[in-house]
Amino acid sequence: MDQSHAPSPLAGAVHDLATEVVLALRSGDHLATVCGAAGIDEDNRTGIAAVRVIGADLLLPSVLHGHHPHPGDLAVLHRAVREFPPRPDASDAAVWSHWGMMSALHRTASPTAPGADEPNAAWLEGAPWQAFTHQLSVLAPLAVPAASSAVHRAAAHRVVDLSRGFVRAVRRRNWLQAAGTGRWLAALDGRPDSLGLDRGLDFVELMGGTDPRVALHVRAARLMAEGRAR
Repeated sequence: MDQSHAPSPLAGAVHDLATEVVLALRSGDHLATVCGAAGIDEDNRTGIAAVRVIGADLLLPSVLHGHHPHPGDLAVLHRAVREFPPRPDASDAAVWSHWGMMSALHRTASPTAPGADEPNAAWLEGAPWQAFTHQLSVLAPLAVPAASSAVHRAAAHRVVDLSRGFVRAVRRRNWLQAAGTGRWLAALDGRPDSLGLDRGLDFVELMGGTDPRVALHVRAARLMAEGRAR
């Protein structure tokens, strides 16, 4: 076997964790622990790092299916927030991703208490639509119902740009970016009817099927679209 192409332990843990999130999204099982199914606990350093990569989406099944997350998942997400805070030189997207994790925990544990202050979002203002699409796709875990933020408001004002970015990502065969952008579009009003988002997401899921993170965003987009249609 060519070891140069073997996945790293972290990449393998991210793959397993994303797969379990997708399974939980599909089943709606409120008793399941996503981390436990992926073999991750509070003492698994690689697993904690994988949770940092997945971010707030660890709790996505409970958010979209309307039930309380498993205590084990909450404990691991708390650990990831403590163990992997943004470094002083962290990117704006990394800072916002960390805020998204804290916000998800806050909404679950103490929704009436004041939450963490939002980071600065001025870097999104005036960003070219290509760069804007890239950054929003990285921050797709923030695209959840009833979770307003400066990033969400920026996305709501640039739906046409995101639509252009979705088409560009599909044409460039960047399935993860297309899936994350499609998730934002499913959460927002005002996308062009000519976009054909439903068919586009079907195609993205088919072509990007080997990456569970693609399936995660596509499934989230469909669940949000179904909820908005009710």
